[in-house]
Amino acid sequence: MWNLIKPRRATLRLWQLGLLVLLFVFWHAMTKPGVIPPFMFDNDQQAAFFFGEPIKIFARIWDWFVTDADIYRHLWITLAETVLAFAIGAAGGLAGGLWLALSPMASAILEPYIKALNAMPRIILAPIFAVWFGLGIGSKVALGVTLVFFIVFFNVYQGVREVSPVILANARMLGASQRQLLRHVYLPSATSWVFSSLHTSVGLAFVGAVVGEYLGSSAGVGYLILQAEGSFDINTVMAGILVLTAFALALDALVGRIERRLMRWQPQADGGGKL
Repeated sequence: MWNLIKPRRATLRLWQLGLLVLLFVFWHAMTKPGVIPPFMFDNDQQAAFFFGEPIKIFARIWDWFVTDADIYRHLWITLAETVLAFAIGAAGGLAGGLWLALSPMASAILEPYIKALNAMPRIILAPIFAVWFGLGIGSKVALGVTLVFFIVFFNVYQGVREVSPVILANARMLGASQRQLLRHVYLPSATSWVFSSLHTSVGLAFVGAVVGEYLGSSAGVGYLILQAEGSFDINTVMAGILVLTAFALALDALVGRIERRLMRWQPQADGGGKL
């Protein structure tokens, strides 16, 4: 029989930290000479060359943040691009999803165009945005907005469309105006869908910023990773990936904190399987 008892927060964090430590220990052991079987690589040094060495990776991160302290300018640029793309894309998706969900005529007219734009692989727009907006922050934000917008848009649209007709009928019988319906019925219904999409959108906003920096920039964490790839410095590449991952998780945690504050009215599930 499955054990469905939710672990305590301290115990859960301890297990998560232990798993992370084991992962890095395994990584370190597998990049030590003589551990990788010879039939996988021609010599012992190739494992470290392809996968990096955790100790050197953490040393590079330490240099970035403490010894040299030269990453802060690059990190600030990447975070600014990410936050702007996230905010603009989420606001646009929220407004567009509400508008089309509440306007059947506009929804019917624009539906094929929205589906076509969503089906487009939007990463290919990055060079076009670089031409339109230059190699500064504008092109990176534009690419991030296109990645975030549709995630939020479709979640808001679906959340509003799934409002119970019974609730709408009861609210109208009590004399609720369209503005009151929007505030007290439609928005609460869409809120959980919105935050669900925002957790996904944080990572996509980072993708837009980093891909834009790859294509052309003189600063940013993506620029540092690109320079390291050009010199085959796998340790710096992995260090940049870890830094970006850590800050993406921090932004996701911030979104989760805001979600818990705004969703206090929603009953909490007892299960511990939330991702």
